[in-house]
Amino acid sequence: MNLPLITDPQFYLVAIPAVLLLGISKSGFGAGFGSLAVPLMALAVTVPQAAAILMPVLLLMDLLGIAAFRKNFDRKLLTFLLPCSLFGVVVGALLFKLLDARVVAGLVGVFTLMFLAQRLLFPPRPDSVPPPRWVGALLTVTSGFTSFVAHAGGPPLNAYVIPLRMPPAIFTGTLAFLFFFVNLAKWVPYAWLGLLDLRNMSTSLALMPFAPLGVWMGVRIAQRIKPQLFYRLIYLGMFLTGCKLVWDAVAIT
Repeated sequence: MNLPLITDPQFYLVAIPAVLLLGISKSGFGAGFGSLAVPLMALAVTVPQAAAILMPVLLLMDLLGIAAFRKNFDRKLLTFLLPCSLFGVVVGALLFKLLDARVVAGLVGVFTLMFLAQRLLFPPRPDSVPPPRWVGALLTVTSGFTSFVAHAGGPPLNAYVIPLRMPPAIFTGTLAFLFFFVNLAKWVPYAWLGLLDLRNMSTSLALMPFAPLGVWMGVRIAQRIKPQLFYRLIYLGMFLTGCKLVWDAVAIT
């Protein structure tokens, strides 16, 4: 039996780079680049369909990511972040059908660019105090929400986690474990919303071989890169993400 996957070549021209970027994000560059995956795929399909297609790919990448960084994560920080993220997922699931995808894209993009502007204009001093926990909780709930809507949970979470100045491997490993549990929690509501149909899942299967390639690329880079360059690349990824999401929100279709 032939699987009813998407056959449009234009879709794969954007979907394959999106999956590679997502793999690099999962294993080496935090979530800056990965947040571009759904906007890239949305050039060829709708945002909900792009998010649904990426679900099995995300699961495979999450498993590879936590295997690669199984000894490099902050258990205490993860215990704090996880409940807040899951609450954001619940909010996203309940409001999903009422949301305008362009409005959500614009909000995430503006927030990302505002954070980058703050970091450039008011860079933290070596003795600066990390953000308070209530700020972390709010940003992490927002991360769970935007992760459910468009797999774009990285920028809000980075706004809290980056100032903690963790070593790159611990930073990446902690986020890998966090988003593994967050993405696992999204399966039931995605099915409830009717997004996990046979065509989307078949298309995801066709993209699956590119998942380990992206993760391998990210792991290799993350283990060899200097911390200063590591965070500069995260900022670059967040800048590109913010610009793309804002453009999606304001562009006339």
